Amino acid sequence: MPADSAPRAASPQDSNLGDDRADWVHDHLGTEEKGLLEEDSRWFFHQCLSTPCLNAVRRVEGIYLEDLSGRRYMDFHGNNVHHLGHAHPRLVAALKAQLDDLVFAPRRYTNRFSVELARTMASLAGGGLDKCLFAPSGSDAVEIALRIVRGATGRHKTISFVDSFHGAGFGASSISGDALFRDSLLGPPLPGAVHVRPPRDGLVDASLSEIREAFEREREIAAVIACPMVPSEYIPPAWFWAEVRQLCSRFGALLVFDEIPWGLGKTGAMFSWQHYGVVPDILVTGKALGGGVVPIACVSAREELDRFGGLAIGHYTHEKNPFAAAAALATIRIIQDEGLVQRAASLGELALQMAGDLTRRHHVVSDARGKGLVLGLDLRPPAESGVQPREAAGRLFYKALRRGLSAKATDGTLALSPPLVITRQELERAFDILDESLAELDAEISTGRPA
Repeated sequence: MPADSAPRAASPQDSNLGDDRADWVHDHLGTEEKGLLEEDSRWFFHQCLSTPCLNAVRRVEGIYLEDLSGRRYMDFHGNNVHHLGHAHPRLVAALKAQLDDLVFAPRRYTNRFSVELARTMASLAGGGLDKCLFAPSGSDAVEIALRIVRGATGRHKTISFVDSFHGAGFGASSISGDALFRDSLLGPPLPGAVHVRPPRDGLVDASLSEIREAFEREREIAAVIACPMVPSEYIPPAWFWAEVRQLCSRFGALLVFDEIPWGLGKTGAMFSWQHYGVVPDILVTGKALGGGVVPIACVSAREELDRFGGLAIGHYTHEKNPFAAAAALATIRIIQDEGLVQRAASLGELALQMAGDLTRRHHVVSDARGKGLVLGLDLRPPAESGVQPREAAGRLFYKALRRGLSAKATDGTLALSPPLVITRQELERAFDILDESLAELDAEISTGRPA
């Protein structure tokens, strides 16, 4: 695939929760839940991956979601904001206390909570990433990063991966390689976005070659923007990012790492780039930073990139919101005090071992990969079955959901991302559910009829 090839076209199943959603709603939801889903559908814009919804939640706690009928589901998705689990007592207490202290500050006034968070983020990242801006979302933070990249290099072209996602804003969607979000622009994206294949197994050398070719061909590349790894999809070898770093330096481009989903310990390191020892020029953190309660994201950058004092490169109303800063500070303290990064590393080894066992027991699972508490199961039904990988992943999603496990099905892979506070017993129970669900799926595929 050439470096400037278009991202894949969105398939019909990208735009909903799968063909089995209607059966799920009809067979498993009560009258109250169905009524609320109808109301939700009545008032919200319909869009892929969101509305119509799957269920209605009345309570969250720890690793669990509870619906209106009292059924509980292990949350192995959580939009990757739930590193602490849901409603962590220390986080809730910190936010209640903050409501009695300071809840808002205009961005032209500083406050001790925002300053402390800025200092803390610089300490966490290290590597000279000492300057930051806060934003209401990861997508907004990516927009800030793009402004910094353009201003620092005088260029506008970027390299990112096919199928990547960097946010819902116009600029973030333009550099994203996922056609599902680029198509949502309803017109041409921002110019200059070059997409190359990600470093998946068997394609690592090709990915690096396409990055090199893009630099040589375009000559005006401002930055490479990527998640260092997406453990459910690809985990590059140790040398990969060092090579990309050298290319960026050679061609005068910046390296931007998007740690919005996996930062703050999910992969068994505070940031996934720390597995590679390659420090980016710009780091974007979000999602879990607000403890799964308060939206907040952060752009961290080298001090020499702080050269735009006459421009508004972020300028968000809640840039220095003390309530959001207090949420982030409490989140970081909990992660550190409870040793959740180390916990992700140790439990991740167990999870990967159990995932590997599933590949040996079930024909439909072709591969398992992961880093820390982020894993992916690739589904590849026999060609003669006529069942496509995407359909198999959707079926597995609902089978697991009926047994009390909520995950994410995407393009032939079941992605698993449990909270860092999960216990060993809960993790083992989740894999028992997957084992039972895969056995049922194996039987369906082999016989050609529901098990």
